Amino acid sequence: MPTMPQEQPAPSPAQPGQFQQMAVSFGVDTQRYDQARPAYPDALVARILAETPGTDVLDVGCGTGIAGRQFQAAGCTVLGVEPDARMADFARARGLRVEVATFEAWQPGDRMFDAVVAAQSWHWVDPVTGAAKAASVLRPGGRLAIFGHVYEPPAEVAEPFAAAYRRAAPDSPLSGQPARRPLELYQAGYAKFADQIRETEQFGDPEQWRFDWQQSYTRDQWLELLPTTGGLTRLRADQLAEILDAVGAAIDSLGGSFTMDYTTLAATAARADTP
Repeated sequence: MPTMPQEQPAPSPAQPGQFQQMAVSFGVDTQRYDQARPAYPDALVARILAETPGTDVLDVGCGTGIAGRQFQAAGCTVLGVEPDARMADFARARGLRVEVATFEAWQPGDRMFDAVVAAQSWHWVDPVTGAAKAASVLRPGGRLAIFGHVYEPPAEVAEPFAAAYRRAAPDSPLSGQPARRPLELYQAGYAKFADQIRETEQFGDPEQWRFDWQQSYTRDQWLELLPTTGGLTRLRADQLAEILDAVGAAIDSLGGSFTMDYTTLAATAARADTP
C-alpha cells in the first residue's frame, strides 16, 4: 500500500509510542470506518467454519464488527474484544456482543470458543502472549485464524499519494515508505504470525491461505476509505485535505475510478487435541 493505507504488520522498534497511538486512533469516525472498509471473502469465512468444531467465535480487535457480522450471518455466536470503546459501542449498536479490553488484558473466565479470529488486527496484539492466550480459550480442535487484506492501488494512484504524504507529513515515521510494496513483504509478515503460533507448541502445523479478488472504486469511494487508514487517522485537517486533493486528482486523471487488486492473507492453525 502506498505509505499508509495498509496498516503495518508490526511496529517499528524505534517508534513504539507512535504505533500504540495509531492503534487507538481508528475510532475517530466509526461510521466512515464501517462503511468504507471492505468485508472479507465469503470463501475465507466458509473455510474457517468448515475446519472448526462448532460455531462459538471470539473476534479479537473486532473494531466496528465488519468480520464479526459476517460470522454472525454464517450462523455463529460471536463475542468481540475491542480496546477502543467507540468502536465497541458502534459494533454493539449493530448487534455484536463486545467487551472492551485489549486481548492481553481481557478476562475470559471459563469461557471457551471454537474459533478465535483476528481480522486486520493481530499486528496490534503482543506477539509473545497472543497465540498462547488464543490457545487457552480454544476448545481442542478449535481454530485460530489471523487474516487481513493487502491492497495496493495502481501506481497512478499510489505514487501521487506517497508524494503528497511526504509533503504534508514529513515528520511522520511512515512518510519514507515506498509508494507500493510487494506482496512478498506481507506474506513474510503472515509467515511470522505462523511461526509465533508454532512456537506455542499448542497448535497443529500452521497453514497460510490466500484469497485474490478485485473491487472497483470511484473517486469518492476511495477518498472515503483513505481517512480510515492508520497513517491518516491522526493527521490535521489541512494535512489530510492536501493528501486527499492529490489522490482525487490522480483518480480523475484515470477517468474517475480504478480497480483495486486485493489479496486476503491468513495464518491459521487448529488447537491441539490435548487440552
